[in-house]
Parts: sequence; structure tokens; C-alpha cells
Amino acid sequence: MLMMSFVYFKIWQIRQILRDDFEKGLIGFPRDVESSLLRDASPLTFSRVNERAILRLFRLIGCDNSHIGNYRKLVDDRNDAAHANGNIYYQTQNEMEAKIRQVLRAVEEIQSNFQHIMNSYYKQFLLQSLDPDEREYPDIEDQIREVLIRSNYLSKKDIEICVNFDISALPSDDRQTANDLDNALRDMYGSELYV
Repeated sequence: MLMMSFVYFKIWQIRQILRDDFEKGLIGFPRDVESSLLRDASPLTFSRVNERAILRLFRLIGCDNSHIGNYRKLVDDRNDAAHANGNIYYQTQNEMEAKIRQVLRAVEEIQSNFQHIMNSYYKQFLLQSLDPDEREYPDIEDQIREVLIRSNYLSKKDIEICVNFDISALPSDDRQTANDLDNALRDMYGSELYV
């Protein structure tokens, strides 16, 4: 269940960051599912969509069919091995630990494939947030907290990608103001990453 929560939040981020690609990725979903995925106000409402089907949206971040097949297998295994009544049908602790390792490996793969998307988005966020008179919040910390973090439901791993962003990838004219934003992000969240 935790893996699927992770999946829904990543799908939300894909929808937020890659909106045009996301809309194209919905081709083949039933019309009601498509409109629901485009308008839902919370990532957790994505749970109404078939779990196996929603996983194919990870193609948008570069996951190939074999990886998606492995993620679907984890969903199938969960359905076969655990039940909402609390019964878990693993025979040994080793079996359970092996399944947990598989889930963690899947989460790491998805997060790794998402890294280039997050880097690109963070660069875009910095460039769009340069002018305090034109961005959503004049205060740097408010801009970071509300526009970058909260609206995208960024995880610690996502924030870590932003913290490790190479600011020299920005045009030199924009670097100083972007550096102020980047430093504010590090001050606000950097210490949380390494606890």
C-alpha cells in the first residue's frame, strides 16, 4: 500500500511537471478515467484507477516495459499475498524481507528515472521565480514552500535532487538571483535531508 501511495504522488508530479506529455499518456484510458486524472485535486484520488494501468504512465519518465512489468508483478503479488483483513500470506520472514527489498528497489528505480525530470523542473522553477514582482509570492521562502514543495508534493528525495542541482547550468545573467533562491532552499530543507 505504501508503494502505491508513492506511485500516486509520483504520477501527480508527472501531471504537474509534464502536463502535455501526461495528457498524451492518457490515450487509451477510458474517458471518465482520463478526465478524472486531469482534474483530481489530490494524488490519493488516483487510487480509483486500476493500479496496473496507472503504472504505465511511468513510461513518461523513461521507465521501460520490463520495469513497468516488474512493478505490476509487485501489485499482483501484493494482491495474492496480503488481504485487507490483516492476513499476510508469507510463510517466512525471509520471504517477507525479500518482497520488501523488491518494493524498495522499484521505488529507487522510479525515483532514479524521475531525477532528470526534477532537475529540469527545478531549473524552470528558478528561472520563473527570479522576479519577486512577477512570481506568486514575493518572499523567497513562501515561493519555495508553496510553489515548489507543497504544490508538487515533493519528497525528501525530490528536494535532495534540487539541493544538488548545478546552478552553473543557468544563464550567467540569472545566476545571482537564482542562487539566492537555491541557497534559501538549502537553508530551509538541507539539514532535514541528512538527519
